[in-house]
Amino acid sequence: MTAALDSRGIALFLAVADTLSFRQAAERLHMSQPPLSRAIRQLEDRLGTPLFFRDTHTVRLTPAGERLLPHARRIVRLLEQAQASVAAPALPARLRLGLTTAVEPPWFRGMVGRIASCGRFDAVLTTSDSSPRLVRQLRARRLDAAFIALPTETEGLSVTILDRQAMMVAMSTAHPLARRRSVSLRELGDTTMYAFERARQPAFFDHCHAVFRRHGYAPRTLREPEDHHVLLAGVANGEACALLPRSFMSLKRTGVCYRPLKEGDELAVSIGLAAHPDRAELLGLLPRLVLPWAAKDRKTA
Repeated sequence: MTAALDSRGIALFLAVADTLSFRQAAERLHMSQPPLSRAIRQLEDRLGTPLFFRDTHTVRLTPAGERLLPHARRIVRLLEQAQASVAAPALPARLRLGLTTAVEPPWFRGMVGRIASCGRFDAVLTTSDSSPRLVRQLRARRLDAAFIALPTETEGLSVTILDRQAMMVAMSTAHPLARRRSVSLRELGDTTMYAFERARQPAFFDHCHAVFRRHGYAPRTLREPEDHHVLLAGVANGEACALLPRSFMSLKRTGVCYRPLKEGDELAVSIGLAAHPDRAELLGLLPRLVLPWAAKDRKTA
């Protein structure tokens, strides 16, 4: 097995497994596609089993590839941790920072300026996206760190949890339940709810639906718009209600009200800072810059 599988083979395998595209994997690895395809074929020959199904339109993992994937990630993580243990990595000159679009905490406001003011970086560049996409960018080394919503699959990354937000119900001010001080899942009953697809955020989708099953809740759903302003416009028009983290209460819109959800703590979303293990200094520095402001904002919100 030592001769069949080495660190280069693992890196090539993970690049294809993460993108499910030989073209994109080759671009990530800064090589052309034919040598990558040959290297994967040679790896499969050495292992004695195919790792990917290929046709003219799609690439997907075989059962053997699925079994290899978690081991490959662990090996890469161990190699990175070993490297980090013998060399203190320097901070990047240009900090590439991801911001999740799943939450809108008050301490996000002005955060980039506060980080820049510490004088440790020449520039702070931000990318806003869904948490799973930010995780993929971290693994591809296109980001140095990212504030992500949890639960999210983060194997191979180091994560520091910074905040936790209960879920609220956003509804039209004309909705009958808008007169209530708080609302339960049972009371929502047959109310149509906006819901995101599992592919968009698998870990959080599974978490929410486990809570729904415990409470016997199975709502009618509409596909949730990714743009929060489009979503709130639909809520205001009475198209559907939405379950949103507490921080969304800062997004004011005529015709929309927010009510505490009695099961909100069970459905809570956490906010974490994620980075590669060899960026451990960022995990120590960034929370020190952010958390004092977060505590102040939570007191005044």
